[in-house]
Amino acid sequence: MTIIDNAVYVNGVRHAEPESLEQTFETLARHGGMAWIGLYRPTVEEMAAVAAEFGLHALAVEDAVSAHQRPKLERYDDNLFTVLRPARYLDEDETVEFGELHVFTGKNFVVTVRHAETAGVATVRRRLESRPDLLQHGPEAVLYALLDRVVDDYAPVVAGLENDIDEIEDQLFSGDSSVSRRIYELAREVIQFQRAIHPLPEMLDQLKRGFEKYQVEGDLRHSLRDVEDHVERVISRADSFRDLLQNALTLDGTLTANRQNEASAEQNEQVKKISSWAAILFAPSFVAGIYGMNFDNMPELHWAFGYPYALVLMVAAGALMYGIFKKKGWI
Repeated sequence: MTIIDNAVYVNGVRHAEPESLEQTFETLARHGGMAWIGLYRPTVEEMAAVAAEFGLHALAVEDAVSAHQRPKLERYDDNLFTVLRPARYLDEDETVEFGELHVFTGKNFVVTVRHAETAGVATVRRRLESRPDLLQHGPEAVLYALLDRVVDDYAPVVAGLENDIDEIEDQLFSGDSSVSRRIYELAREVIQFQRAIHPLPEMLDQLKRGFEKYQVEGDLRHSLRDVEDHVERVISRADSFRDLLQNALTLDGTLTANRQNEASAEQNEQVKKISSWAAILFAPSFVAGIYGMNFDNMPELHWAFGYPYALVLMVAAGALMYGIFKKKGWI
């Protein structure tokens, strides 16, 4: 069994650390309290054992095993199944890494299922264990604390994405040819980030609608509203990133088109110059070619001024064409 941590809490204090799920269930039956079991990438058989002990719904168990779920909150009788997408920004690669966290909460238990290498759940457990006054509120306190931690971890992601966008703006005007690819890659990460956070407001609304029915304590209500404020700010920033990247992509296309037009215009000028000089050199070659033919009966062939005349004609033709092309601005 891939159990990371298994503990039973009574009045917010760690009371026992059962070695198996059967012992966990027995400890709950004898002493009451709340069980918190942390799993890491469990198999189908392992999740089936957990489901049998705590009466987890088959559909939720299937989702927890297969993973690759979008954030959601589903209620099965008195049990809640919550899917969260933690994220962290990797400075070395300048990319965002997304994980997946499934949380089962019931009347007296919490089961967390991780599908990524993250210390977030362990950090939340240690923090709550140092606050028995919060942990004694039961599974809701754990769920709200996990929500708060996941949302708080979005702040470095937002900062990292913002820094990447600033760098892209500098690249746009430097003529860097790789900026288009980076814009597309960053846009894909922003879209994934939006998919992780956009379902959260509806999930929080579902939890808030259950405040009265499930008699949620005032401290927990305040904590959830604080999480809601953070979510709204994160969503606002992520949406602005999407707009900025779209504008950057449009600007990149415009700058690329301008650079291509400038290159094409410069190329046209070079073609004009080459063509002009080719035409100027062709005129003397044409005259010389005519007079270089080996025919006996040609006008001016035996004329005394034929040679100077041919030279003057070649120079005059070249000068005339040079003047025309110069006036047109081709040379």
